[in-house]
Amino acid sequence: MTEGFAYPLTFGADFVSEKLTRFRFWAPAQERVTLEIDGLPIAMTRRDDGWFLAEAACGAGARYRYRLADGLAVPDPASRAQADDVHGPSLVVDPRAYRWRNSDWRGRPWHEAVIYELHVGAFGGFDGVRKELLRLAALGITAVELMPINDFPGNRNWGYDGVLPYAPDTAYGSPDELKSLIDAAHDRGLMIFLDVVYNHFGPDGNYLGAYAPQFFRSDEKSNWGPTLDFRVPELRRFFTENALYWLLEYRFDGLRFDAVHAIPEPDWLDEMAAAVRGQIGPERKIHLVLEHEGNVASHLAGDFDAQWNDDGHHVLHVLLTGETEGYYEDYADRPAERLARCLEEGFVYQGEPSIHRGGKARGTRSTDLPPTAFVLFLQNHDQIGNRALGERLTRLADPRAVEAALALLLLCPQIPLLFMGEEFASRTPFYYFTDHHGELAEAVRKGRRAEFASFAAFGNPEALKKVPDPNTPRTFLDSIPVCDPELGAKRTELIHHLLALRGDHIVPRLDGAKAKSARAIGMAAVEAQWRMGHGAMLTILANFGADSVQADVPRGRLMFESVTDAAASMREGRLAGLATLVYLDDLS
Repeated sequence: MTEGFAYPLTFGADFVSEKLTRFRFWAPAQERVTLEIDGLPIAMTRRDDGWFLAEAACGAGARYRYRLADGLAVPDPASRAQADDVHGPSLVVDPRAYRWRNSDWRGRPWHEAVIYELHVGAFGGFDGVRKELLRLAALGITAVELMPINDFPGNRNWGYDGVLPYAPDTAYGSPDELKSLIDAAHDRGLMIFLDVVYNHFGPDGNYLGAYAPQFFRSDEKSNWGPTLDFRVPELRRFFTENALYWLLEYRFDGLRFDAVHAIPEPDWLDEMAAAVRGQIGPERKIHLVLEHEGNVASHLAGDFDAQWNDDGHHVLHVLLTGETEGYYEDYADRPAERLARCLEEGFVYQGEPSIHRGGKARGTRSTDLPPTAFVLFLQNHDQIGNRALGERLTRLADPRAVEAALALLLLCPQIPLLFMGEEFASRTPFYYFTDHHGELAEAVRKGRRAEFASFAAFGNPEALKKVPDPNTPRTFLDSIPVCDPELGAKRTELIHHLLALRGDHIVPRLDGAKAKSARAIGMAAVEAQWRMGHGAMLTILANFGADSVQADVPRGRLMFESVTDAAASMREGRLAGLATLVYLDDLS
């Protein structure tokens, strides 16, 4: 056991000893702020730049909050932990109290990543996730990604309504329990990533507007409310320090940055990433991953490792389900050609007009990026949770087609991501769920149903009633994945086998891998080739249609066939329907 880690924050409570804690609170809209420690008031000193400072004779576990001039008591925006919920007092935390077992852990290289995304609440909290790590490592997972865990209102939330970015939610466990989870992951050689939200605050429990309205723009609004103003230095520092805090104080191996296209000042992303690389240095392998609807490749040429490949998901979803509503309309035309472009070049949209966006151009050129700059998936929290009824592919697609897609996902050189439950063919939905009350609960309920009113399946009021109420406990409980009794064991065996093949034959050849070519060979079929490290040639043929198609017999030895006897058909120049074949020309 070694002494714990602490990251020195500009904001919040700085534990010095059990008899001394220093407090810093940025409240430029206030002339007077009082610090309250367990109900006892302490005057704070105001500086000209809007910072309030105080020292108090208290230690770990002390409850504190800030009392504004009008009497409103607010939690610390940089609270490391909350005593109760987002509206209550914050807790002083001694970050060094936890004794790490794996203080010398240095991470794993990015090309080894096989990511498993999960919702901590669905696993029963930090301790529940810890209990599943051995199973996930045995499956072949190398990186566990937690959906957002920062403090949200109530006891359940799908993760993207948080308001206190530094505080792990008490519904999941304490800061030390989170650290114990991370330690346990490193015990098993697993990386552990965290999804962070820097594009908005949730609607309940965000008090920043009362004392620091400069955090928000007055000239812009986002889908989630006032737009954050990243022109303000204090805001930039608040979120840059947050990224460093999770990576240094909690020893996370990487961060996934949610919906960064909603940040109007994209230069901050590169500034933040450079700060992370500069402070952490090359001795630890830290990975930074974007979600960016705009497909801006320039970030990936800098300090970010990869971007979620929504294009890849969307076109695969069209091929597997035939759905073409919403953003899927951009992939309805020539889907096999679009999938081929995804496999060869990364983005499908690299500046072309998007029908879904009213003809506006979307994306930039990505052909020079390696395949590992893209995280590919068939499902994730967004693509299931943003559906009205939260259906998984197990309810939408032929199981044979899903298995063919899994083979493509797990054996192609892009970085694969699985969503919780996918490994045992769960048929349970994954809904959008919250724990709001009163007027806000009603607004969320109505807003959720209005969101789908334009879809054909929900074109009348009766149909819209089928959209679950996000605030009922049942909506959350129904979202917990359950192993399918019919397909579950077979699906687990398949994924385990595919990940073993990936670990043995794909990962060692990813360094220097580059796409050679990809093309459509049918309405729903593609052939793709990559020149792997050390000169190997990887060929994948995937057919998501029911009928066989003509195809050239590839070079190399067969590594995998998703359908029995598909390789025999291939030797006769036919790629079987609902099948994926994988060849490697120096398979050993």
